[in-house]
Amino acid sequence: MARILILEDESESRKALKKMLRNISAEITVDAAADLAEARLLLDGTVSFDLFFLDVNLKPGENGDTSGFLFAEELRRIRRYEFTPLVMITSVAGLEMEAYRKLHCYQYVVKPYVQTEIEEIVRKVLFHLHTEKRSFIMVKRNGINYKIFCDEIRFFRAIPRGVCIYLKEEQIEVPYLSIHKLLEKLPEDMFFQCHRTFVVNRSAVKYYDLVNQVIQVEGSSEWIDIGVTFKPEVRRLLHGESQQ
Repeated sequence: MARILILEDESESRKALKKMLRNISAEITVDAAADLAEARLLLDGTVSFDLFFLDVNLKPGENGDTSGFLFAEELRRIRRYEFTPLVMITSVAGLEMEAYRKLHCYQYVVKPYVQTEIEEIVRKVLFHLHTEKRSFIMVKRNGINYKIFCDEIRFFRAIPRGVCIYLKEEQIEVPYLSIHKLLEKLPEDMFFQCHRTFVVNRSAVKYYDLVNQVIQVEGSSEWIDIGVTFKPEVRRLLHGESQQ
């Protein structure tokens, strides 16, 4: 589900854009404002917005405000909207660079609206919203920070002076990261430690063998040891999963 706020003072343009957005997906909720006052009221409500379409040139209001840039600047001063995508609407493309530079504008749309263009913008934003909801960890390797999605991870193994991450398609060695520090980064409901040198993704487990004290995960032929001190926890997990 995504929620979009439109700030557009031209009635017909506002209706057209609202219709285009609603036609993209039933998962999209659209709120529309004709001026800054209405937009501020919507912003002060209890809902949060995932995307904004803001008209650059507005008719003068009671306070003489005439620019969607003003509302965009107000948004950027609100912590939860510091990086929310802003799409600026205008009939004059010359203002484009100012918007990108000052407001970190996501996209620029020149009237009249084109359904395919609007749809492409929204689908890209929705894709990013979806990926951001996936759990991930950040690790540093060769001075570069890497974002790794947890559902891509099979297991971790401690190696000399670091940790090796076993993913679906590759292995990544991360120096200067201990198992202890790793566990602080991971979602507790997704991973468990089964040995002093192994941490496993619960959803990746193919089967547990408590007799031989090993685990096998999907996509790997490697046996993962179950340490004596971790055996009770593994048994608890196994029994809990078998009861579901």
